[in-house]
Amino acid sequence: MSLVLKNVSKTFVGKVAVDNISFSIEKPGVFGLLGTNGAGKTTTIRMLLGIIKKDSGDITWKGKAVDRKNVNFGYLPEERGVYPKTKIIDQLMYFAKLKGMKKEEALLSINKWSKELKVEEYLQMPAEKLSKGNQQKIQFMTAIIHNPELVVLDEPFSGLDPVNTDILKNIIINLVKNGKYVIMSAHQMSTIEEFCSDILILNKGKTVLQGNLKQIKEAYPANRVDIDVKQNIDSYIKEFDLEVENVTNNNYIIKISEEEKAHQLLNKLISTGIKVDKFEIKKPTLNDIFIEKVGE
Repeated sequence: MSLVLKNVSKTFVGKVAVDNISFSIEKPGVFGLLGTNGAGKTTTIRMLLGIIKKDSGDITWKGKAVDRKNVNFGYLPEERGVYPKTKIIDQLMYFAKLKGMKKEEALLSINKWSKELKVEEYLQMPAEKLSKGNQQKIQFMTAIIHNPELVVLDEPFSGLDPVNTDILKNIIINLVKNGKYVIMSAHQMSTIEEFCSDILILNKGKTVLQGNLKQIKEAYPANRVDIDVKQNIDSYIKEFDLEVENVTNNNYIIKISEEEKAHQLLNKLISTGIKVDKFEIKKPTLNDIFIEKVGE
């Protein structure tokens, strides 16, 4: 067990920002820290990295109280911070030296990551000449350039196109393979589902749900069926008093309250000679669960 938060709280001018939260990350992987704007995510991140002091509770890394001197961390904040008039290579070297890297070591790391992130051609340019997506990749580099053990990523895919999103996803996967601990905060629930085995959802500073994502989803009953056919089946859906959530090119997402009705619909379609290319009963998505917990 490497990172442990136990009964941690923080108050600002009488307002409780984080209220007695606890969680742990026991092995390398990606942990999802979720919540609406103002839920307490950023405050939690800053406390666990030793950037701000907690009011109460314990935060330990490898059994020792968290101190910025004993946690080799990388942090990509939600607020972006590249210097617009400064050359990218100079910025990267500056951040590398802040993390205690020597010039030769820093250059090797800069060359490695600029190649992987496909930003080599921009190193001699000022940041203002780069697109928002490429600026985002540069800032990601500053978070991992010094080979940190713990990496905290706050909205890491913001501003990235699908190609660059895939590049970043592959790098995060490799970070975990290399034994890194990653905390990810994001508003794209599909991204969290893709990466995170364990999650914690905050609402107004309090924990409203936490645990293994797969186990959380298994505890919920199925609420949708995905049916792909070659023709319109609206009349059959109405016959079973079901509601269509979405339909595109005869691919139907249908809301269900019980699985039996979905099977009855399938039997009806087959008995009337309609070819069903896909029939999948689905559990709620993380997005569904998130809205249920904090939707008010």
